[in-house]
Amino acid sequence: MGMLEIRDITSGYGEVQILWGTTLNLEKGDLTSLVGANGAGKTTTMRTIMGLLKPWQGSVWFDGQDISNMSAHEKAEIGVVLVPEGRQLFTQMSIEENLEMGASPKRARPHIQRNLERVYAMFPRLKERRLQKAGTMSGGEQQMLAVARGIMAEPIVLMIDELSLGLAPVLVLDLFQTLQKLKSEGMTMMLVEQNVQMALAVSDYAYVMAHGKVELHGNSRELAKNEYVRKAYLGL
Repeated sequence: MGMLEIRDITSGYGEVQILWGTTLNLEKGDLTSLVGANGAGKTTTMRTIMGLLKPWQGSVWFDGQDISNMSAHEKAEIGVVLVPEGRQLFTQMSIEENLEMGASPKRARPHIQRNLERVYAMFPRLKERRLQKAGTMSGGEQQMLAVARGIMAEPIVLMIDELSLGLAPVLVLDLFQTLQKLKSEGMTMMLVEQNVQMALAVSDYAYVMAHGKVELHGNSRELAKNEYVRKAYLGL
């Protein structure tokens, strides 16, 4: 059993089924990518894991514990943290206030100052502007803040939904380098990403989703050589 395991999950919105028996496994210390076209079910998978959507069938396991019926808040308390698509920052609050809000889990509260220093070292631009309102920042800076806020929660598993969406290439590179640093520190991560080439380059393992199901999975470097993946997602 991995650090996070999703077993035969079906889920959706209202009466609309999106996931059809999705199974994933995140090994401790690995960066796992979840890639696929728009509408493949990637974000729904993340939201179901986090407890923002209840699984209709199947189960979610974290470190050997069935957490399928826990709320998102309860999952954050035990170390499962989501950086959502669209960032969802408190735009009228300062950068530092947003970061402090990220430390709301009980396990993270005693270490706010230490973790502030940690994320400011990772993202010096945030430190320079720590009193600036989050809503006045550029899209790339807001994404940095969203990731930093996730780190403030002291995650054991950090899930990031659409890290690079709409960002300039230089900022994308900075953010992917941050993922590599977190990986080198032993953090278990799951990344939903439309930039398939970058996702496969930095991750250890990858799942390719289509129509709410896992179509392919395997070592990221091997998948990058797969003819189907190269044609369908890499344009090669």
